[in-house]
Formats: sequence, C-alpha cells, structure tokens
Amino acid sequence: MAINKNYISEGKSCKVTFTLPSYFEESFESASVVGEFNNWDANLTKLEKNTETGQYSVQVELEAGKEYIFRYIVDGKTWLNDPEADKFEPTPFGDSDNSVLIL
Repeated sequence: MAINKNYISEGKSCKVTFTLPSYFEESFESASVVGEFNNWDANLTKLEKNTETGQYSVQVELEAGKEYIFRYIVDGKTWLNDPEADKFEPTPFGDSDNSVLIL
C-alpha cells in the first residue's frame, strides 16, 4: 500500500494518490478509498487498475492543513487500513482503528 502526496496551489491543496499493491488483484474484484472527504461513499472513489503495473490506485485532491480519516473497502465488505497512514485512531464503534492522513 502506498500514499503519495503532491502539494499544489502554493500548498493550499494536495493531490493524494492511494495505491494498493498488484498482489491484491488476486484477492478482490473491487476496491475503494472511503473517508470523511467523500462521506464514506464506496461508489465515489473507486481504485482503478493500471494494466502495466497491476496496481490499483486513485487520486483525490484535498485541502491542505487538515486531517482526514479514511479506510479502504474491498468487495464492498472488507475494511483495510493503510500501514503508511500518518497515524491511526479508534473508530466510533470501538472495534477497530481508522487510518488518518495529515496534509
């Protein structure tokens, strides 16, 4: 898994690329990144497969200077955290953690 941050607009926003490694393709049919920035809607930010590398990725532009809670959802039912997240914090349900992106 990987998170790439590219600050733009004089540091006021950031293009964030979320990437899942190619070996994940053997384990799932679809994946999305969900979080506060898209109202946890799995239909809004789906990862697309790069046919050359086999990796799934998606890029979103977010406002800099904020923290964003997020997770991946695979096949509409399996939740994953990104080990490269800036930090983790407990979910409101108390049974797991969310990934946190700091921009």
